[in-house]
Amino acid sequence: MADPSTATNPGMNPDMKGWFVEVNDQWPGQAMAMKVDKVLFEGSSDFQRVGVYETSAYGTMMTLDGVIQSTQRDEHAYHEMIAHIPMFLHPNPQHVCIIGGGDGGVMREVVRHPSVISADNCDIDGVVVEQSKVHLKHLSCGFEHPKSHLTVGDGLAFISSKTAQYDVVIVDSSDPDGPAGTLFGETFYKAVHKALKPGGIVCSQGECMWLHLDLIKSMMDFCGGLFGTVGYAYTTIPTYPSGQIGFLISAKEEGVPLHKPVREPEEAMQEAMKYYSPEIHSASFVLPEFARKKLGIPRQKA
Repeated sequence: MADPSTATNPGMNPDMKGWFVEVNDQWPGQAMAMKVDKVLFEGSSDFQRVGVYETSAYGTMMTLDGVIQSTQRDEHAYHEMIAHIPMFLHPNPQHVCIIGGGDGGVMREVVRHPSVISADNCDIDGVVVEQSKVHLKHLSCGFEHPKSHLTVGDGLAFISSKTAQYDVVIVDSSDPDGPAGTLFGETFYKAVHKALKPGGIVCSQGECMWLHLDLIKSMMDFCGGLFGTVGYAYTTIPTYPSGQIGFLISAKEEGVPLHKPVREPEEAMQEAMKYYSPEIHSASFVLPEFARKKLGIPRQKA
């Protein structure tokens, strides 16, 4: 294990030895710093720089191109919400597709649902998958489930080859400034719409309302032209920019009350949850007024 003072991955600031500092043009004028005890892996894939670190306060952390992707302490706030919001909006999700999610965290949550028959996962970066299996076993355990099927490849090409195959599609992408850029465009969502069965639901990583409202509004607008119902929810997570990240949720059918789950976790499943509950599902769609007005979302009636 390498000395953190000699680390070379983006984010390991030589002026702050032993600290990972996330500075990025996607959130100008602000930064996040994490004290690093050990460097577990640093290297480059064909697409990006990958880092895995043992931090003092947040456990094992993975970064891509100097941007924090997950930490052991708070990952559940993201993985449970991006998976269970769409899964509990479907009455019987049997066939699920995950685009991105190479660490396995979304798959871990999806296969908790007894109704699932098969769950396909396509991520472009095999190095992310490999290092997750080595260092992020609390996430990659999802890939060990017999219902999971992992493909390393291009997510757009993968989903474009499917027609009316999935009940739920989950897009666990990194930020658009990188190899995940194609997963934020209209062409991708047309392919997702085609891949979904009638009654299908898609939930995507939806960026941060404090930083990316224009991008969120653009995505909601073109999804609104493709899907019958479109909404935006969010979760709080301390190690993501501004401590918040959202989810763009779309249903093929019109008039779907996205804030109302149609099923609830069984007692044992709920007991295992660290973040998701039916109550927080509903609450996550209540946006602060600046975001609600910008996105043109009506206020929820009690």
